[in-house]
Amino acid sequence: MKPHLLKVSLKPEASFSIRKDVTPFFYNRWHYHPEIELLYIEKGTGTQFVGNSIKRFKDGDVLLIGSGLPHYWRCDDKYFAGSPKLKAKATVAHFQETFWGRPFLELPENRRLKELFKNARKGIKIAAKIKGEIIRLLDLMLTATDTTKIILLLQCLDLIARTARPELLCTEGFQPDFEEKENDRINNIYAYTLTNFRSPISTAEIAKVACLSPHSFCRYFKSRTRKNYSRLLQELRVGDACKLLIETDKTPAQICMESGFNNITNFYRYFKEITGKTPNEYKKEHSSPFSL
Repeated sequence: MKPHLLKVSLKPEASFSIRKDVTPFFYNRWHYHPEIELLYIEKGTGTQFVGNSIKRFKDGDVLLIGSGLPHYWRCDDKYFAGSPKLKAKATVAHFQETFWGRPFLELPENRRLKELFKNARKGIKIAAKIKGEIIRLLDLMLTATDTTKIILLLQCLDLIARTARPELLCTEGFQPDFEEKENDRINNIYAYTLTNFRSPISTAEIAKVACLSPHSFCRYFKSRTRKNYSRLLQELRVGDACKLLIETDKTPAQICMESGFNNITNFYRYFKEITGKTPNEYKKEHSSPFSL
């Protein structure tokens, strides 16, 4: 697969779009669009891909995805089982950086807003302390009309822009590359890895998927993602372990094996490195069955 240019539909009377989706699972394709995306995940869990960032997503997450930044949310397998009771729900707004006119962003009062749009090209996870207010404003925006609708969007963006030290998702230096051949290659790597990360994946094996020699693959992957392939596996395995810690009563030792680490020492080391917590601390903090 390759990043798909998604065309966002606008109503004739609207300058930007906002909608609430209730679907069996989220749009299951790696895509990008020129519009900035403000997303509230009301219900849904799975693996989130934003540029070169791979993390778990959960109910209540709010994110700002910049113009041209590839992304998709891959719901957990249970969402594809066809249960009528299990739905993914999200409110999503799409808008162009300049839909209010280019001079607007050049106003001195909007310097924070201009910086926000720059940061959004790496993806931003909205801070917990303002998340509730952003969700409230999005809910109002769904039924608002005329100038009120634009004011509500601007209030959301102003609130995010004033938050100190935003949580950026992509690493420094990441740049999207939409050259078709290269996108096919990097996305084949992601797709294969997402399917097989619980099993050992050798460099030779994944290099074959990429149609490269093992040495060339290592250089290629690092140049495209600003991380080593082993780091990608660690992030996916830790994300899977987080899910198992919350949704099951399995011990850390059992989860270590099931998530693909196969070494309890490495499991504890990488789990603490990536989440900032031990497995037991993480489980205690997320003890509610509805928190992930």
